[in-house]
Amino acid sequence: MNLQNELNKAGGFKNLEHLAKQVVEGFISGMHKSPFHGFSAEFAEHKIYNQGESTRHIDWKLFAKTDKLYTKRYDDETNLRCHIILDNSSSMHYPKMDSFSIDKLNKVAFSALASASLMHVLKKQRDAVGLSIYSDAYDFYSPEKGSERHHRMLLSKLEESVISKPLKKQTETYQYLHEIAEKMHRRSLIFVFTDMFQTNADEVKLFEALQHLKHNKHEVVLFHVYDKEKELTFDFDNKPKRFIDVETGEHVNLYADQVKGSYEKAVLSYFDELKMKCLQYRIKYVGADINLPFDKILTTYMVERQKFI
Repeated sequence: MNLQNELNKAGGFKNLEHLAKQVVEGFISGMHKSPFHGFSAEFAEHKIYNQGESTRHIDWKLFAKTDKLYTKRYDDETNLRCHIILDNSSSMHYPKMDSFSIDKLNKVAFSALASASLMHVLKKQRDAVGLSIYSDAYDFYSPEKGSERHHRMLLSKLEESVISKPLKKQTETYQYLHEIAEKMHRRSLIFVFTDMFQTNADEVKLFEALQHLKHNKHEVVLFHVYDKEKELTFDFDNKPKRFIDVETGEHVNLYADQVKGSYEKAVLSYFDELKMKCLQYRIKYVGADINLPFDKILTTYMVERQKFI
């Protein structure tokens, strides 16, 4: 698998469907002993036969290969409704990059590829998926559907988000989470990709909005996307630098070593508070470092799907 060649041939960040497929296939092939029964190369179109069901749809060819009974799953069978929410504010486009490598994505590119990978699995499982994208406005919304046309449209929107390069786009995440929650009436599994950076941070309002998403028995997973090397450990050389807030344009000139200790302490405290708040509101918190593979994202999906259905 050479995802980097695909990125290069695609001219930056296109052909997202193929990249997502390779991410998922690489993840599956890397699983040696999995507790998640049915998640294999054949998981896509089959479900385990339960005694008492009609034998009409048993796949006898697969039975001959595996000595296990599976029934074929059809397009109109939807076991799960999933809605993916993507923060596309300016801070999500950090670090700034003109081209992408598979081992060096910025936060929005990581989130888009992670979302596309989840969508690939959902599609193969015959599950319905919807998408919301917000920045300083509610940029895009599509309800949960399972058609091929719908799937391709969502992939196109994810690609557009990555290459959009929004300038000084701030966001009040809680406002759009409330709007999304009002649109969702059927029980769904909700994945939120955001760096949790807001210019006017109001944590009470933010968690009230996340709690609103849990109405109608929705399950909410918060993927907290960050660049650990730069945003958490503040790993910069000690040369004078200008640090610019990409959402407001404000800047400060300093030597990194002058603030590294206090910065790390403040950010770690903020991250710990987010985790505790999520625990309090029964929201699944998953730290998503953009420098790591997508295994944590896909494993979280597998765990949550089993709990949800």
